[in-house]
Amino acid sequence: MDSVPALDEPLKKVLGPATAKVMAEHLGLHTVGDLLHHYPRRYEERGQLTHLADLPMDEHVTVVAQVADARLHTFASSRAPRGKGQRLEVTITDGSGRLQLVFFGAGVHKPHKELLPSTRAMFAGKVSVFNRRLQLAHPAYELLRGDAEETVETWAGALIPIYPATAKLESWKIGKALQTVLPSAQEAADPLPESLREGRGLVPLPEALLKIHRPHTKADIEEARARLKWDEAFVLQVALARRRYADAQLPAVPRRPRPDGILAAFDDRLPFTLTEGQRKVSEEIFADLATDHPMHRLLQGEVGSGKTMVALRAMLAVVDAGGQAAMLAPTEVLAQQHHRSVTEMMGDLAQGGMLGGAENATKVVLLTGSMGAAARRHALLDLATGEAGIVIGTHALIEDKVQFHDLGLVVVDEQHRFGVEQRDALRGKGKQPPHLLVMTATPIPRTVAMTVFGDLETSVLDQLPAGRSPIASHVVPVADKPHFLARAWERVREEVEKGHQAYVVCPRIGDEEDGAKAKKKSPEDEAEKRPPLAVLDTAEQLARGPLAGLRVEVLHGRMQPDDKDAVMRRFAAGEVDVLVATTVIEVGVNVPNATVMVIMDADRFGVSQLHQLRGRVGRGSAPGLCLLVSEMPEASAARQRLNAVASTLDGFELSRIDLEQRREGDVLGQAQSGTRSSLRMLAVIDDEEVIAEAREEATRIVAADPELERLPALRTALDALLDEEREQYLEKG
Repeated sequence: MDSVPALDEPLKKVLGPATAKVMAEHLGLHTVGDLLHHYPRRYEERGQLTHLADLPMDEHVTVVAQVADARLHTFASSRAPRGKGQRLEVTITDGSGRLQLVFFGAGVHKPHKELLPSTRAMFAGKVSVFNRRLQLAHPAYELLRGDAEETVETWAGALIPIYPATAKLESWKIGKALQTVLPSAQEAADPLPESLREGRGLVPLPEALLKIHRPHTKADIEEARARLKWDEAFVLQVALARRRYADAQLPAVPRRPRPDGILAAFDDRLPFTLTEGQRKVSEEIFADLATDHPMHRLLQGEVGSGKTMVALRAMLAVVDAGGQAAMLAPTEVLAQQHHRSVTEMMGDLAQGGMLGGAENATKVVLLTGSMGAAARRHALLDLATGEAGIVIGTHALIEDKVQFHDLGLVVVDEQHRFGVEQRDALRGKGKQPPHLLVMTATPIPRTVAMTVFGDLETSVLDQLPAGRSPIASHVVPVADKPHFLARAWERVREEVEKGHQAYVVCPRIGDEEDGAKAKKKSPEDEAEKRPPLAVLDTAEQLARGPLAGLRVEVLHGRMQPDDKDAVMRRFAAGEVDVLVATTVIEVGVNVPNATVMVIMDADRFGVSQLHQLRGRVGRGSAPGLCLLVSEMPEASAARQRLNAVASTLDGFELSRIDLEQRREGDVLGQAQSGTRSSLRMLAVIDDEEVIAEAREEATRIVAADPELERLPALRTALDALLDEEREQYLEKG
């Protein structure tokens, strides 16, 4: 085949090298097909205006508005000491609100001539705050004139598409580039089987692409969106259905616990009864383990719902059946913590082959990258001989050198930190594919679970074990009420005086190279926000100021593993009053005596992350307190997010809010579990029905034709999706 198919044509051939370079670097668009799938975020209508009142902070926005007034000011500055500095302030309005544009220096001349009162234009720039007012500094703009031939043509039709853009490439330039490649849409191969498309009344793909980029009516947009959503949902669900189908064909060794084995001995010694939820989920897991196909199960649980207990009982069931179980944790701190808590829970059942070990005991070994050579050799030997029934470790478990005697179960903690490839690498360690249990403490709405973890069955633990205390959460609005922060530190002192401990969490470590400070700031940079608060600075200020006299220590990801572990041990032993840390404490850290957490710059964290962090307190019998400190103004979206976290302890509810506020791409990208990182058209929360129906259709089609031999266009779409996925995985290293 000599000619390149139209949709695979590189953009640099079609648009020229300069534009193509910006599109590749800033938007990840390389071919004509990529650009055709770069859909408008929304549409502006002539005569109808954007809501300036709803602009998001710190985002690159495009607005259509009218100039209300323009004023040129002169001022003295270091560059123009004799009062020759110039600043143009333009106020634009759309009926819902007003927004200020500012231009400085030589940049004032062109807009001063063009942006006269009552001129209509499209403006693009990054929203910042200056003097408590929203502004765009040096926005790019395109005048909307009704007369010039070229403009009328470009803005033809009543609906102007607004594209996701960057500072280097405004929405209207992307629109013009699309105008050039749109004829190629006719050659797009349709991945949906014809029967499915017709049965659901969906328009063909070429028609959908034309209507999404050049709609004449709102009905065109609806038709196109309905069709393109199906493409995304369906191709993704086919990929997952094929994965489930392939997994179901694999053989596995059934693992059934012995009635008088280590699991029964462990259960007999439990000082508490399992919750109803823990019992139910354990039964689902035991049923899966007893089959001759590998289990693939996702265990979701609220923070502190007792997932580790459920996972440990599953591991013991496999040890009973003569196999080994491996637990993979995302960080060394967490692996060490799991190892400690598992050996404590098991007592002498973890002392296999040692003096004082129980009759049914096994060995529980730890394997991490930073272990000494001798300890590592020991651990590897115990695994190879089968002496160790349970191993807990980090990525070190995946290395080639690690050999198992008979790996029967892999438990992955905090799934969103592991890609599918890593799961597969560990599964490849078994003589036959081992069973797989994935645990996540970030509650995931059902649709996201179907999309991100679609190759796994799901179990949910939604009850907290008896003895867990409620956590009160409050927002501390520093900008409006500075005295609230002083009161927060008093509360920390009060808790410490009662014999409890506290966490203070900051977004940054603070030992980064601070090259940013060296640059002279221009007046428009002054509006930029200060850097996030750092652990090292905050710890020093607290120890000298409001928390003077208390034992304050720091914990962050760049410390040596031994140092981290030593700090955690001291904190767990009650030798540290206040631990100032980054989010390394987000998962799995269990110190029942810690009752209060202060999260600095809380608006810099996501909703689910705040919920995770908060779950570190209130783990004992004393009630927990979480204070969310923020400088954001009352009306901002960031403050509404914090208010949502403060108002509910329901992680599933919060994960919905999180998804509604963030674009799905972030959520799916973070999950990096074999899905493309950004869904361009599908909204995981709103399109629940489409996803559920696509999953059913995909399962049916794959069962009938696993290799998709009768659907070549679907295979091509699937290869493109999986290629992108592999590429991303390799880029992540």
